[in-house]
Amino acid sequence: MTTTLSERISQSAFDGSRLRVILLLDLHDGAQNQFLEAYEHMRNQVASIPGHISDQLCQSIENPSQWLITSEWESAPPFLAWVNSEEHVATVQPLHSCVRDTRSLRFSVLRETGAAFESSPESARRNLQAAPRLGDGVVRHALTFTVKPGTEEMVAKILADYDSPQARVDENTRLRRTSLFMHGNRVVRAVEVEGDLMAALRHVSRQPEVRAVEEAINPYLEQDRDLSDPDSARMFFTRAALPTVHHVTAGRHASADVQRHALFYQAKEGCGMALARLLAGEDEEAADDSTSPIESSTIFQRDDIVVRLLEVSGPLGAQPSQALGIGGERKAAMLGRLLDGGANGMPTTEQEAARFLAQAEMNLITDRRAAEA
Repeated sequence: MTTTLSERISQSAFDGSRLRVILLLDLHDGAQNQFLEAYEHMRNQVASIPGHISDQLCQSIENPSQWLITSEWESAPPFLAWVNSEEHVATVQPLHSCVRDTRSLRFSVLRETGAAFESSPESARRNLQAAPRLGDGVVRHALTFTVKPGTEEMVAKILADYDSPQARVDENTRLRRTSLFMHGNRVVRAVEVEGDLMAALRHVSRQPEVRAVEEAINPYLEQDRDLSDPDSARMFFTRAALPTVHHVTAGRHASADVQRHALFYQAKEGCGMALARLLAGEDEEAADDSTSPIESSTIFQRDDIVVRLLEVSGPLGAQPSQALGIGGERKAAMLGRLLDGGANGMPTTEQEAARFLAQAEMNLITDRRAAEA
């Protein structure tokens, strides 16, 4: 079988391949029976989720406190819809008191061996990742939350005025870049990490300068939290997670020639994943277009919130339709059907696209790079 590497940096939840999810757990001493009861309850619920194929529970033969849950899904979108839902938050809550530490890993299935594959290789390949993707060693993630209306200016000042935390986490992990945007009363913090994302997030949460900022904005949050309480902190950051569903870097422009922007899209109820998929397809086309000013795009999506982080050469508004991800009237119509309140107001001219772009663009509060990045 011939393998062709992608010529550009990319990742995607939308390639149609099966998904393998691995959850590593380290249990508290004596918590095995409680954990097994919680798992049986969770397993029965997960089995009914559309797109779920199977799961396995494994215990280490070397350290009985270490456990492994693997699950297989028809593709990434149904898993992401489930894992980011309030139903999932409630389902896994009983596990928290049993577990000392966890780590979740998600993989697209690229190759497969076995009797089923050998007997019908063509049909078996239909739900496999077509070719390896080229990575750059960077994990991209975002968090989002809302503040009380009327406090936006105060929150922006607090979030802009703090000392950057130490970039080096350990010998394998470091913070690379943090960008913070606001759109109305919504805050989005996008982070880039080389190495272990969870180790980096834990590292940041322990830094005095970051803790001071988080405490300072607490009175302004719409959702109460107590970061000194592990359960409250876990619940807040679980609900605030805004995962990456697509990323592409074209590799045409030097980093010094591009500027970072973020666009906010509010999808109709239940249309967030479809909207993210549409924008991802547009960004793939832009990556193939040598005239496109877009150097890279990262799409974050949770429920009906979609944020598109762009690196653009030149002014963002130079090609407003392309910046919005609506190349042509057909794409504009499709976008309008997916956006909350967009069906009757999608732009059909570049002038209208420019106005729409101005409404979607988020305000950059701070953009910080590690010194060695």
